[in-house]
Amino acid sequence: SFRGGELPLTLSGDLVAALEALGRRGGATLFMTLLAAWKTLLWRSTGETDLRVGTPVANRTRLETEPLIGFFVNTLVLRTDLAGDPGFGELLGRVRRGTLDAYGHQDLPFERLVEELQPERDLSHTPLFQVMVALQNDPMPDLDLPGLRVRRMDVESSTAKFDLSLMLERTAEGVAGSLVYASDLFDASTAGRILSHFRVLLDGVAASPEASLSALPLLTREEREQLLAWNETGAAAGGDLCLHELVEAQAERTPQAPALIAGADRLTYEELNRRASRLAEHLRGLGVGPEVGVGVFLDRSADLVVSLLAVLKAGGLYVPLDPAYPQERVGFILEDTAAPVILSRESLAGRLPATGARLVLVDRDAGAWSGGTGARLRRAGGPDHLAYVIYTSGSTGRPKGVAIEHRSAVALVRWSEEVYSPVEISGVLASTSICFDLSVFELFVPLGRGGAVILAENALELATLAARDSVTLINTVPSAIAELVRMGGVPTTVQTVNLAGEPLQRDLVESIYGLGTVERVCNLYGPSEDTTYSTFTLAERGPGLPVTIGRPLAGKRSWVLDGQLSPVPVGVAGELYLGGEGLARGYLNRSELTAERWVPDPFSAEPGARLYRTGDLARRLPDGELLFLGRIDHQVKVRGFRIELGEVEAALLRHGGVRETVVTAREDRLVAYVVAEPGREPAVPELREHLLRSLPEPMVPSVFVRLAALPLTPNGKVDRKALPAPEIEAERGFVAPRTPVEELLADLWAELLGLPQVGVEDRFFELGGHSLLATRVVSRLRGIFGVELPLRILFESPTVAALARRVEEARREEGAPAVPPIVPVARDGELPLSFSQERLWFLDQLQPGTAVYNIPGAVRMTGALDVAALHRSLAEVVRRHE
Repeated sequence: SFRGGELPLTLSGDLVAALEALGRRGGATLFMTLLAAWKTLLWRSTGETDLRVGTPVANRTRLETEPLIGFFVNTLVLRTDLAGDPGFGELLGRVRRGTLDAYGHQDLPFERLVEELQPERDLSHTPLFQVMVALQNDPMPDLDLPGLRVRRMDVESSTAKFDLSLMLERTAEGVAGSLVYASDLFDASTAGRILSHFRVLLDGVAASPEASLSALPLLTREEREQLLAWNETGAAAGGDLCLHELVEAQAERTPQAPALIAGADRLTYEELNRRASRLAEHLRGLGVGPEVGVGVFLDRSADLVVSLLAVLKAGGLYVPLDPAYPQERVGFILEDTAAPVILSRESLAGRLPATGARLVLVDRDAGAWSGGTGARLRRAGGPDHLAYVIYTSGSTGRPKGVAIEHRSAVALVRWSEEVYSPVEISGVLASTSICFDLSVFELFVPLGRGGAVILAENALELATLAARDSVTLINTVPSAIAELVRMGGVPTTVQTVNLAGEPLQRDLVESIYGLGTVERVCNLYGPSEDTTYSTFTLAERGPGLPVTIGRPLAGKRSWVLDGQLSPVPVGVAGELYLGGEGLARGYLNRSELTAERWVPDPFSAEPGARLYRTGDLARRLPDGELLFLGRIDHQVKVRGFRIELGEVEAALLRHGGVRETVVTAREDRLVAYVVAEPGREPAVPELREHLLRSLPEPMVPSVFVRLAALPLTPNGKVDRKALPAPEIEAERGFVAPRTPVEELLADLWAELLGLPQVGVEDRFFELGGHSLLATRVVSRLRGIFGVELPLRILFESPTVAALARRVEEARREEGAPAVPPIVPVARDGELPLSFSQERLWFLDQLQPGTAVYNIPGAVRMTGALDVAALHRSLAEVVRRHE
């Protein structure tokens, strides 16, 4: 809009004299020295090493033009390469050469340059450069005109031609001028910080002209003190307790209170504690103790929670294993942890790889410990011993185990006491796999504080969960809660929603509060390496800026640093480092990687204090809140799952038919670009099957794109920006739906997958489907057909035809009538009912207030629904449009 503001700047005579002397030593003018410093500030603020800045030039280079009256001023673009973190003296030389070269061509009009280069034009910014710098080094003399008294007037600017304009003038006292800023982009406080950083930087240049650009100071003393103050978070007061001891203490306080609801099983604290103690005593007899891992390979039942607690009581550390994981991955984890014992059940034992570990089946072998006393066991370990090891994706092609000590997990529980009331944690939905760190909050925060754990297969099961009305807190990822809100699956008893694992969008916050029953939406951030959560904020109601990830939890620290581990200014992007209580011991059996990611804490006086390099980009806002900006590497979050793209690529390259591959994330899908070996063209099902042998389903790309060659940059690296957008196509020819159920399912899949059409032989996962979309399909099956089918149905019946058969079988078993043909309905603004699509399907047994589904999409009817009137209206519509 060209609206602008202006702030004054003055540089003292002593500082300017020092800068002029520095310039003379390098054959540079004061303008060149100031320009080099200004570009240093821009580099430190943006990380960009190829910078273009505009400057006005008098363009009176010929003697003949001196006496002429007219506008000869031209604009030059001064381009500088700041790569390599040079010393300021070296940069000044680069700026000098670039400036002199530009002066040599100053008679070429700027408009002609734009015309020749043809940059992309955009009304939001000027072409070629967006920052202007000018130094008037020939001050206007005093005018002595007869009959006139002349004096200078400074006029404040309210317009901004560029994003930033640094306008300076050499005066007898030094340098004076101003910074004009576009107020659509910057506010006055930000512009003020830019000027204060420029002054500090110039002082640093004058004092240490040969210092590298990254070593020059930027922050004022007040800013440094503020950053320290934002990290004064106190302590979480974990004490000398272990994680299971919090549960034991709670069992002594409230033995008859409900502790665990898992389907039909309901355990009090006394029952849960006694069952876990009996199993723990048996595990000790098998040699389980401090630093000894126990694999837990169980489905989501009461036995799962009992087993985790029993391992901790025995003094060991639990190693979570998901029964849905490929055998190869489970085998790697067991080998890496050297777990001598595995807890499982008889129905799952056949999925385990062959190992030398002792297999304990909690159902078949329960008689071996059921006669135990269940009394509290003597303490076998302390807070410095490991509580669990969770494996995350690894960039080298193999997963890495994050080793968490008891003290870190206890600190998480203690922090929750400051943030969540007893009512909020009285019923916590536990829907996350124990292989992901969100489960630590879901299980041990309620159990350590007297709440109840309500176990579910996944978050979307909440809509039909028998104990749904006991849930007061949901802890999940944004994509899952968005679907729960869409399907009306959030119970009115839920007071608090915790969201983590993905960036949280403002419109989702508003839709959650729009339910009218949720009182708090909390946005949390943290990697497994810092025990689940590191920062926290309460997302307030109302539109506004993007949702932040908040500030550090009690006892934790967060720093936004540059490559030299120096704090960056407020508003500037840097890498997020985490410290304080909660840090993991490191990666199990990966000392080199541990040393790379955990570095000495330069801001702590505590011996041995460390910081964890997250690899995440963030910037701090003026109020101290942190804004998440993305990754600096090739790690991604897809539907809350943390995925190292390098691990997926390494697994693909192990296929004999793949010569080269690149994996990227697009929206909520992984996309694999594959270059086949000559003479080999592996089909998509073959590649998927290959990956599923070693990777969990969320890490398997939804879409595969075949390329003759990967696009490369001029220096030979893969040009990820040039990878083509994927086109999802079925491997088989299109087969049209043949029955009403197939037609409804095909339309439903097309809607959810974003495709124009789906054939009955097309496979869900080959069309770009994934686990979250699978849960949405199952949820919609319940609403459309009135049948309850398990999530695994799409893995067992992955085509429209196969799923249609399962739906019809389920309806017959429940005695439901056959699905009638779809009624065609033409769009017409005068229709008595408004439909968003051309086709509507309805059931005769509609009840008041139920949803009338049209495929794709749904029309939600409010209030009582007159089924007879609806039928009459539809009949009239059909009659009018036959």
